[in-house]
Amino acid sequence: MSTFGRMVTYIKTAWGKEPVIVSSVVIAIVAVTLPLVSPYTRYTALMNERMPYHYPVPVRDDGNMPDIPAHPCDKEGEVDWLKK
Repeated sequence: MSTFGRMVTYIKTAWGKEPVIVSSVVIAIVAVTLPLVSPYTRYTALMNERMPYHYPVPVRDDGNMPDIPAHPCDKEGEVDWLKK
């Protein structure tokens, strides 16, 4: 009997005795192999390569911008600069 035939016989016997264990092993194998063959994994890797790790921080007031407060809490209640 070939190796493949023995494996099929073993799986049939295991399925007959413990179908829950066989199905959980199949689900685990699919969960491990599916990300390796999925096209979404490739596109996710490409997007992660393009994303910067550090995003630019808004410029604080250096004294040359009288309309904009240095910090949003500096001028409480005044949001006219934001509406413009």
